[in-house]
Amino acid sequence: MTDGATSEMFIHFKRVDMSHIIVIGAGITGVTSAYELIKLGFQVTVIDRHLFPAMETSFANGGQLSACNAEVWNQRSTISKGIKWMSKKDAPLLLNPSFNLHKYSWLFEFLSHIKHYEQNTIETVRLALLARKRLFEIAEIENIDFNLERRGILHIYHTPSDYEIAKNVNDLLNKATLHRYQVNPDEIKTIEPALSGEYCGGYYTPDDATGDIHKFCVGLADSSKRDGVDYKFGWDVNQIELLEKGVIVSCIPSTENMTEPSSQHLRLEADGIVVCGGVGSYQLAHMLGDRVNVYPVKGYSITVHLNDEHSIENAPWVSLLDESAKIVTSRLGKDRLRVAGTAEFNGYNRDIRADRIQPLINWVNANFEISTEHVVPWSGLRPMMPNMMPVVRQGKHPRVFYNTGHGHLGWTLSAATAAIIGQEIQSKIPV
Repeated sequence: MTDGATSEMFIHFKRVDMSHIIVIGAGITGVTSAYELIKLGFQVTVIDRHLFPAMETSFANGGQLSACNAEVWNQRSTISKGIKWMSKKDAPLLLNPSFNLHKYSWLFEFLSHIKHYEQNTIETVRLALLARKRLFEIAEIENIDFNLERRGILHIYHTPSDYEIAKNVNDLLNKATLHRYQVNPDEIKTIEPALSGEYCGGYYTPDDATGDIHKFCVGLADSSKRDGVDYKFGWDVNQIELLEKGVIVSCIPSTENMTEPSSQHLRLEADGIVVCGGVGSYQLAHMLGDRVNVYPVKGYSITVHLNDEHSIENAPWVSLLDESAKIVTSRLGKDRLRVAGTAEFNGYNRDIRADRIQPLINWVNANFEISTEHVVPWSGLRPMMPNMMPVVRQGKHPRVFYNTGHGHLGWTLSAATAAIIGQEIQSKIPV
């Protein structure tokens, strides 16, 4: 080696006899995809920039497995509310009006899908029902403890106008075969006695559920490792070569990876690739010659630690969705309450803003008699498509596949889309 030359070390993994699939991303879509693929008999490698699974959007979401929240957002009322709320920092939906080509092209496409509102809502419910069934099966088979609560989801309304609009939405959800029905204010308090506010009425979906998405992902990753999935944590994908009958993926150590020298490269050869990269799927698709118009829509959550008996007794167990505040809750075991909400169109900004967290705390104080002294804030970027539908398909290249773009329903839909993309890959790439 001459003086001054850069040393590059390569770790080169070759294919074995069985077909090898690389999954990019170890969030909920990546881990479930890896699980389904290993069960189908593929060799599977998962690559993620973080050191552990589910460290981004799958870390601390609202916790709801919510077929009842499958209504897509493509309505003119969503845009009008967004415009009205632009000047309110604590609004449920916030749009940064500064110009960004990706953002405004996404919004234009969003408007173009208003005509598909009913069709896409029905299809999302169908996927959610399939996913709910499959996720329960996986959790039982693999014995995963993730604070699952099968107590249903209660949707509450404060104003007669919101409640009246909700009837049309409920009719559509029922049309999609979702079991969801109307309840009066007295029935609301019977279903969830912890509620202390006044409500016009509600809708209850008894078969929906809640759980800790991060605990599920970690548990399923551990199970899939035992089955043979190879997880490569702490690596960033920086190049993908598309071959006639396969792919070569090159990676460099991520900023979190302190165990590998920065000059080291990871090089993997495989028969196919599945992009499950969350908000990074937009850039990965571009690298692969495809257009997957995922835009990051930020959401916030707080985890309220119930450190006293009074709070434990008075926190809700039934999951809630407050229509006017666009806030959801999930009870995660005896001593945690997850509260989440808001949608913020502000690019790839991951900052946790105090003025977006405070409304969540205020909402808890207004609706329950519990202490909010111990609250942990969080924010995550939802990978959202303009039509609000996940991308579950083959790319232009026959060895490229996508399972991404689930938006606010990644936890709700992933168990179904993972099974679907697994079957699609099996039909195109024999094991």
